[in-house]
Amino acid sequence: MSDEEIEKLPGVGPATAEKLMDAGYNDLMAIAVESPRVLSDVAEIGDSTAGKIIQAAKDAADIGGFETGSELLEKRKQIGMLSTGAESFDDLLGGGIETGSITELFGEFGSGKTQIAHQILVNATRSEEEGGLDGEAMIIDTENSFRPGRISEIAEARDMDTQETLDKIHVGRAFNSHHQMLLADKALELGEEKPIRLLVVDSLTSHFRAEYVGRGALAERQQTLNKHLHKLLKFADRNNAAIVVTNQVTANPDQFFGDPTKPIGGHILGHTATFRVYLRKSKGDKRIARLVDSPNMPEGEAVFRVEEAGVTD
Repeated sequence: MSDEEIEKLPGVGPATAEKLMDAGYNDLMAIAVESPRVLSDVAEIGDSTAGKIIQAAKDAADIGGFETGSELLEKRKQIGMLSTGAESFDDLLGGGIETGSITELFGEFGSGKTQIAHQILVNATRSEEEGGLDGEAMIIDTENSFRPGRISEIAEARDMDTQETLDKIHVGRAFNSHHQMLLADKALELGEEKPIRLLVVDSLTSHFRAEYVGRGALAERQQTLNKHLHKLLKFADRNNAAIVVTNQVTANPDQFFGDPTKPIGGHILGHTATFRVYLRKSKGDKRIARLVDSPNMPEGEAVFRVEEAGVTD
């Protein structure tokens, strides 16, 4: 949507339209589902004016309705499955990483999160018969962890054209949380031009954790993270793309047995991620993936390897 289209909403002038666009309100649906308080803060307008703008956006937007189970079943036939590179890991997830959903990979340093990210970036460019999505991929890199040389190694091990593979992977380096959110907006724009079937954020929470420090900033951090996650879901829905986010862990004082760690992000991330996978180190190059949350698969574990050739059984 353009500034001119937003200006057609009652109570919106050029200055207000520009503020809304800058804040990421690029379509009627984004405005229609917002609260008057948040919109008034963003656009620096009164609550009553914000309420009128939201109501006008609701009237103009196609907010959808109810669908039958049969209709949803038919839609799910369009969902793609992206291989992780290890058959045991794919089986744990019910066939691979689903498009249209957020899959969270969390674990300590060295547990294999970034290695899996590199592997699936390569896999997404492969044909569906080879476990790919027959498209292009994108990564928002928040920790300067993306290495094109690693992509080349993985591609060469699968007899793929390394230059062609690298050309199909789009990298955005995020320097802070605000920049990270802007890159998600840019991803939506690029998704209209190219067949992006995978978006990776590595890592999702590092900037938020560093910038929103202390209990006083917790509520604002969670609200901002929630907005970012829903922008990622919008990308997944619009492009039938898989969203994979990596996440860090922190000590869990309430857990006395097993592995005393828990993912950062709290309930916001817990409720938004469709699949949550806990990664941990094992002996040598072995890693263990534990599925801790899924709408249709039981909890379980899979053992895989991280080798020079990438992720394997």
